[in-house]
Amino acid sequence: MPTASLSTQLFSRARLALTFVLAASVALSVLLVLGRVVLSGRYFFVFMIWNLLLALIPFAISTMLAAARGPLRARILVPAGAAWLLFFPNAPYILTDFFHLEARPGVPLWYDLLLIVSCAWNGLMLAYASLSDMQRLVQQRLGLWPGWVFAAVALLLSGFGIYLGRYLRFNSWNILTNPLTLFFDIMNRVLHPFSFPGTWGVTLLFGLFLLLGYGTVRVLGQAQEE
Repeated sequence: MPTASLSTQLFSRARLALTFVLAASVALSVLLVLGRVVLSGRYFFVFMIWNLLLALIPFAISTMLAAARGPLRARILVPAGAAWLLFFPNAPYILTDFFHLEARPGVPLWYDLLLIVSCAWNGLMLAYASLSDMQRLVQQRLGLWPGWVFAAVALLLSGFGIYLGRYLRFNSWNILTNPLTLFFDIMNRVLHPFSFPGTWGVTLLFGLFLLLGYGTVRVLGQAQEE
């Protein structure tokens, strides 16, 4: 069997296993949200299901790119890559939903803690899985170090996206529905960085945290292979 064919077969098996585990984990998060609705009679945390759906978009895009071959991949790489970068911050953004953790009647605090941990974990794993796909594509074309530079920049931009979403309440689709306000707010912070220390604190610290976490996951994976 040719080496390329063997590599593709192994990648397909790994992708199937990864997809199964992620699907099971996301299903658990959804069940926890629905269980909370049943226990409390309130729909407060239902928005977490929407956040999980948004987190699935970059993983779906990277999976599509990883599965594409030859001329098809070359044609869709740029537009699909741009869409991936636009939606990518939605996955690690779920980490900030810990802001919603507080004691509420009808459900024990530990249940809400587990619910948010589960959703945040899935957002983080979906982010790392899709970033690994995109990094692999960059490495195939440009080499190892450009791939890591791409990953680092994507995670730093994700930190900035987390700030835009959590504190300025922008969404990914605002680039189409409200582009002027989004552009003005971004440029205002870029041109006057010292006037917005919180912006760059969130961007750099979240970006660094995400980068170290991603590096840890990649090193663990390589150690298991060895």
